Amino acid sequence: MAGAKERFIDVPGGRLLAKSEGAGPTIVLIHAAIVDHRSWDAMVPGLVAAGFRVVRYDYRAFGASTTADVDFSNRADLLAVLDAFGIGRAALVGNSRGGQIAFDTAIEFPKRVVAVVGVGAGLGGFEGEPTPAELAIFAEGERLESAAELDIEALVDLEVRVWVDGPGQPPDRVDPAIREAVRAMDRLLHEPGRVKGRPIALDPRANDRLGELRCPVLALAGALDVSDVVQTAHRLATRAPNAQAVVWTDVAHMIGMEAPDRLNALIVDFLAPLRPWE
Repeated sequence: MAGAKERFIDVPGGRLLAKSEGAGPTIVLIHAAIVDHRSWDAMVPGLVAAGFRVVRYDYRAFGASTTADVDFSNRADLLAVLDAFGIGRAALVGNSRGGQIAFDTAIEFPKRVVAVVGVGAGLGGFEGEPTPAELAIFAEGERLESAAELDIEALVDLEVRVWVDGPGQPPDRVDPAIREAVRAMDRLLHEPGRVKGRPIALDPRANDRLGELRCPVLALAGALDVSDVVQTAHRLATRAPNAQAVVWTDVAHMIGMEAPDRLNALIVDFLAPLRPWE
């Protein structure tokens, strides 16, 4: 894309791949924990066309970003990305763990965050109420991850079925190209020898500090996702001062890949009253 800038950013004990595209108020896209920055590919052109500068990056140990075996803060890393591109304030759009990072950053560094859009987002310290079927799925995932010899293909297959298809959904519900793209990104994350480091959790956790999450928040969840994602969206809407929840009935966890144009329209409409910002 014209005007695209890609660079590596050095952070204490690590190195982050980041990209900046377009011009205008900045939106930072923060990916889920089974993919990397490429999961936003379908959304970037539309956001750039809507007049935004779009920044995305691989957080530590994901995609092309690396870390030593050190303690680190995902919030500080996000600020390092902003600083490297000369960005004072940004709107954050985070999927899954990326949403958790976005909420945590808005609490710890409120002056740097204009708004947060959580997309199937997590919330640090919040424990939802999974269904018995979901508990069985999670137990199977833990069994695969703790096995003496990791069966990468079996683990990736389970994660695609849960996070792309949605628990109990048929494997042909989503475009096969999306399933294979997630599978390829997820498989890389489990490659032998990948150093993951030790993320430092926000303390106290975000769930206990929602009164401090004062920026505008939009929490989007898919009804086909695991149940605690919808519960998280409603938790934010009822506890954060300026938050709203939206639930789409026909999508699961990877909403930016399933419905990029619809998600772009939601983001643009949500951010319109806040424009322009630095």
